[in-house]
Amino acid sequence: MTRIKTFVTLTLLGGLAVVLPIVIFFLLIQWLFGQVTDLLAPAAHWMQDHTNLKDTVAQLIVIAAILGLCFVIGLLVKTSVGRWIHRHLDHWLGKLAPGYNTIKDLVLQFIGGGAGDGVLSGPVARARIHGASNPLSVTAIVTSRHENGDFTVYVPTAPVPTSGFVYHLPADCVEILPDVTVEAAMKSVVACGSGSAQLFRLESSGSSVTGS
Repeated sequence: MTRIKTFVTLTLLGGLAVVLPIVIFFLLIQWLFGQVTDLLAPAAHWMQDHTNLKDTVAQLIVIAAILGLCFVIGLLVKTSVGRWIHRHLDHWLGKLAPGYNTIKDLVLQFIGGGAGDGVLSGPVARARIHGASNPLSVTAIVTSRHENGDFTVYVPTAPVPTSGFVYHLPADCVEILPDVTVEAAMKSVVACGSGSAQLFRLESSGSSVTGS
């Protein structure tokens, strides 16, 4: 009886391990799509009233149009005139719209702002936040290097990596992992540390670069 119970329990848990991530993923996509469609409802309704398109098709066309507009704006700001307009618009929005600068800085830090200095540009490191002699270490992303050799690192929290802590550490407390991508590190954080052995396997073989 115990064997049967164990078999049923393990089989059920195995099935849940396969099904739940898929269900959660689709629920998240459904929620995001619902939020976007609510925002685009006025434009989608206008398109429905003036065309023979169905609701979902109209919403997809509106989303594609917005993405296309973002692409055109991206091309525009690459020109001297576009940069001038953006600089002045940015200046006035920063003065007139409370919280605009904070939101802008947050977005730029995570996407890098096209300058390669955002959180997602890495590199990944193993940080000893309690001192080089303390064996405790955390997964971190280097966000700044100082002239004196110190590092500023961002340590994401599990399982939500968009929140975390910022530490300013000396070079001997930061072990750069050049062959570990930010995506792989974030995946490990979301999984609450699962896969960390694979991330740090280079360290045991002596391939890691300390404080570089």
